[in-house]
Amino acid sequence: MSRNTPAFRLSAATGIHRGDRLYQQDQVQIIAHPRQSGCVLGIVADGMGGKSGGRKAADQVILTAQQLFERFVPGEEDEAELLRQIVSEAHLMIRLTAISAEEEPHSTLAAYLLTSDRRCFWIHTGDSRLYHFRGPNMVGRSLDQSYVQRLVDEGQITEDEALVHPQSNLLTACLGTVQEPTPVESVIDQVEHGDSLMACSDGLWHYFTAAELGTVMHSLPPRDGAELLVNKARQRAKGSGDNLSIAIVRLDHID
Repeated sequence: MSRNTPAFRLSAATGIHRGDRLYQQDQVQIIAHPRQSGCVLGIVADGMGGKSGGRKAADQVILTAQQLFERFVPGEEDEAELLRQIVSEAHLMIRLTAISAEEEPHSTLAAYLLTSDRRCFWIHTGDSRLYHFRGPNMVGRSLDQSYVQRLVDEGQITEDEALVHPQSNLLTACLGTVQEPTPVESVIDQVEHGDSLMACSDGLWHYFTAAELGTVMHSLPPRDGAELLVNKARQRAKGSGDNLSIAIVRLDHID
């Protein structure tokens, strides 16, 4: 962290579960930068493609992110450009995998990059989500690239109706398709002490309101919070749950 930035402590945790599916196609990781304290990358990839195809796509997302983040030079290179590069190169690698394996692997991507001076950069494509909480309150979240989100945006259905819509799993963008990805980017100018960042797949967020998520983020350490949310999502799925994954980072003041 820079000399002019007040000291802070990061705590982090990931969670993942196969749900009630035959195959685990989610991947999740939080990566600490190897040379810059306080700089971390959280990333969730929800693979699609049946059997091994979706997992191969999600694996490519994580591997690409690891390789590019390891080479990234904080303070000299552009954070937003790094995230764009992860999206672009992961998409290319998934497309190459599809050609060689004769499968149709696809993946969502939701990633946040927290810098040592407490800025945060977001990027996502598909319906895996990013959340920003300040204490128990949601400051912002990403909007899904999905058919039902488009209907919500147009005022045709409510968000509650979107959860039970028969086409709720239809995406309008993701990695590995014929079309080039159209990721959505955002920047948090300053992450405050007590803020939490979360990336998760739809197998998790589907079962919670923003208020519920915020309460958990605020009241429990990331490890306990991740475990509670995974277990509660499993209960609420009632035997029909999707793969689910979550990556949490919380920033706290050092006394």
